[in-house]
Amino acid sequence: MRHLNYSHLQYFWTVAREGSIAKAAEILHLTPQTISGQLKLLEEDVGQALFNRVGRRLVLSEMGRLVFGYADEIFHVGAELANVVRGHQTTTPEVLSVGIVNSMPKLIAERIIAPALEGEHPVRVRCQEAPLEQLLSELAVHRLDLVLSDQRAPTGLSMRAYHHQLGDSDLSFFGPRSSARRLARGFPDSLDGQPMLLPSHDSALRRRMDEWFDAVGITPKIVGEFDDSALLKAFGEAGTGLFAAPSAIESEIGRMYRMSVVGRTDAIREHFYAISSERRLKHESVVQITAAARSDLFAESKFADQPEKS
Repeated sequence: MRHLNYSHLQYFWTVAREGSIAKAAEILHLTPQTISGQLKLLEEDVGQALFNRVGRRLVLSEMGRLVFGYADEIFHVGAELANVVRGHQTTTPEVLSVGIVNSMPKLIAERIIAPALEGEHPVRVRCQEAPLEQLLSELAVHRLDLVLSDQRAPTGLSMRAYHHQLGDSDLSFFGPRSSARRLARGFPDSLDGQPMLLPSHDSALRRRMDEWFDAVGITPKIVGEFDDSALLKAFGEAGTGLFAAPSAIESEIGRMYRMSVVGRTDAIREHFYAISSERRLKHESVVQITAAARSDLFAESKFADQPEKS
């Protein structure tokens, strides 16, 4: 990709924000066919697909998430430049760089980060999604202020990594509203033989789920395994299979993905951590979001306030 076409990038950025080509076409005052053609040209330049289609939804691919992160920053900086050129006073916002592990539920991550955007001082959040090992390497060289994870960092790291436990949640299983009530009557036995969407094998949650299935004598029909929690839920919304998610965001999942709760278990608990390179958190926004997570989102959970070093 020798030269970047900013018009193509803007069309992609708008589609990614709005979630569909039709909505982007309305905002940009263009035809859907025009935008589809420009997206195809951008994907040819990049050399990879930027979206995956799941049912009627467009879901960003791994490369799409990377490109969107850069595009988001480019167009926000461009908006600031336009204000300065017009002579408007502008306050440069503080940047909060957060790494989010692929397997972490995005609704949980959003609710953890949201308080930083509601403070008195302007903050621009820059989020990067990747495997834990990659994010920790970015944290080590101070390209990230914080890493949000649903698993602890591996032991024996060459860097200092401190775990600030935010809380935990038991697990809820979700299914289509048409069948959830029937399956709820015999839960958890009713899960036996049902099509199931699961996290990938290298996730901590998958290992705990497999152990629980064995303990209760359940053998679900595994129809999909995913590194990305948002893509997993998109397949669930399309009717591919049942899936599990933290009970702490149960109502949001039901509303966003049009799913109902089949059952809950407190035998599987998902833990959430903020990982930093410093024992004592100093970044004002980081302190704000960790405190809010403990007092609001995970108010019912048990956690230790003292950071633990890997």
